[in-house]
Amino acid sequence: MGKPVNLNRYRKEKARAGKKARADQNAAAFGRSKAEKDLDKARNAQKIKRLDEHKRDE
Repeated sequence: MGKPVNLNRYRKEKARAGKKARADQNAAAFGRSKAEKDLDKARNAQKIKRLDEHKRDE
């Protein structure tokens, strides 16, 4: 027979790993400089404008 496994420890480790992954994701999304955020906003606005210009009037 195998060694007994502490399920509480496993559950807590899994929860910690999930929280760490979410924290890393948030750090990437929100840990940017103002210049990077402004550049991203400008690019999104430009994409939306370009799409709107190609719409057909019916």
